Amino acid sequence: MSMNLKKRTHTCGELRLEHNGEKVTLMGWVDRQRDHGGIIFIDLRDRYGKTQIVFNPSAGEVYKSGKSLRSEFVIAVHGFVEKRPSDMLNENLSTGKIEVVAEEIEILNSAKTPPFELDEDVEVSEEIRLKYRYIDLRRSMMQRNLILRHRMAQIARQFFDTHNFVEIETPMLMRSTPEGARDYLVPSRVQNGKFYALPQSPQTYKQLLMVSGFDRYFQIVKCFRDEDLRADRQPEFTQIDVEMSFINQEDIYSLVEGLMIEYMQQILGINISAPIQRLTWFEAMEKYGSDKPDLRFGLEMVELNDLVASCDFKVFSDCVANKGAVKGICVPGAASYSRKQQDLLIDFAKQNGAKGLVPIKISDDDWQSNLNKFFSMEVRQDVLKRMGAKAGDLLLIVADERETCNNVLGGLRLRVAQDESMIQENQYALLWVTDFPLLEYDNEEGRYVARHHPFTSPKDEDLYLIDTEPGAVRAKAYDLVLNGTEIAGGSIRIYKKELQQKMFKLLNISDEEANNKFGFLMDAFEYGAPPHGGIAFGFDRMAMLFAGRKSIRDVIAFPKTSSAMSLMDGAPSGVSEKQLKELGIKLTV
Repeated sequence: MSMNLKKRTHTCGELRLEHNGEKVTLMGWVDRQRDHGGIIFIDLRDRYGKTQIVFNPSAGEVYKSGKSLRSEFVIAVHGFVEKRPSDMLNENLSTGKIEVVAEEIEILNSAKTPPFELDEDVEVSEEIRLKYRYIDLRRSMMQRNLILRHRMAQIARQFFDTHNFVEIETPMLMRSTPEGARDYLVPSRVQNGKFYALPQSPQTYKQLLMVSGFDRYFQIVKCFRDEDLRADRQPEFTQIDVEMSFINQEDIYSLVEGLMIEYMQQILGINISAPIQRLTWFEAMEKYGSDKPDLRFGLEMVELNDLVASCDFKVFSDCVANKGAVKGICVPGAASYSRKQQDLLIDFAKQNGAKGLVPIKISDDDWQSNLNKFFSMEVRQDVLKRMGAKAGDLLLIVADERETCNNVLGGLRLRVAQDESMIQENQYALLWVTDFPLLEYDNEEGRYVARHHPFTSPKDEDLYLIDTEPGAVRAKAYDLVLNGTEIAGGSIRIYKKELQQKMFKLLNISDEEANNKFGFLMDAFEYGAPPHGGIAFGFDRMAMLFAGRKSIRDVIAFPKTSSAMSLMDGAPSGVSEKQLKELGIKLTV
């Protein structure tokens, strides 16, 4: 029955008891239909909620139309709001105390049966969800995620505006300056044979904006990296990009902590205080075996070198003599682990590069181990005291090269925490990791590479090491970590041409290559570049964590698969010979 498309008066999540008796027009999707002895009930859904619509047999043609409705039909309904009977209230719906009695209906569009149910409890493969993403996005969980993401963007814009930042857009088509991940290249038709690159970040542009006198810049910006994907990576991702002039690290920390206080309070309803805990990179690696440690649980790594250096157990004493590390974690109440459980942990350690793993059960304040004969009672007691172990606990000890030891125990720490349900999902732990190494040595390339990027400034007190011991130089770099995930990273930048040139030499970038890739930035530095620094937030990762999801694909409207495919529209796709010819490109595959 046609209504000539009356104007929508309310959304499907808006009506309450105070609207009782009002004439309303709702529009949306049929969520489900129920036939209760002649009376037809449907739940009408839009992004605001659901409203129950009633079709009485006495309504004639309207009733017949109601009976013909199927899931996902798009309809308009005109009728009056009525209070539900007391025994038919639905406390799970915000509109659960009312219903709308249909007087007119218009089927705006019919729909095929969807490839999966939109019920939150129905498990659907990600492949199907991505192929029919426009249907997947109708689910309330996905709509909540994208609305949360929207709120996060608005909070950021309001926060930075309040702090005198200017939002400035930087180009999507830029010069290719590969240093790190691969660039996505875009061929130029006008400049045949030449290519733009999609930006991995707006790094050089935001530094140029500082040279230009915009002392406080931010941007919510798309970035692109052609790298292997995983749950928290996509070929295109979003950053909140920030840069400031005439500041130091403390200014960055203070600003970011202010934004995190806003996010935690407005998004999660949690009040946190500043300053946020800080660890140097060295401390994080030594205590947690990770530069992005999860602090929602304990299991700190403890070094035992001095206690076991002279013991009769050669695995430990030889390791110390060879400048390795003997370290362990204490797992509370895990002395009950079976031999099989211990073997699984030993296998895990070996798979991650360790020569082995030594489990030691604690019983009656002593070791319950066949290794006791290699250690004096005094050493055993000292180990228990240092590791804070008591009866019923399990020690897991690794002896290996320090880097291997840290990495293995760091992974083991997370594995045990998950096995023992030590991680509370509704808990949030923020951490600054500071003083990263400026460089790391790439054995494959036979050169030093920048741990962050080539524009990161070394710490002033380490400048004297640049020529003699570059691997020991620390950077004015910092990462913000939430629950074991890096959500932001940045640095104080190099702003003097001479130091930047020295950095390029350390990275084995020739003068010619440096001038070719970054000459425009070097030229700008000669015209009065201010001291500056910044940070970039992984916006997708933050949204994922705040939404309580495991993959950033759940907070991106149209993501790619782990093989960088869009199952919905078939990207990437082939193009015509005509297009290739215009670009001067000939395929060889």
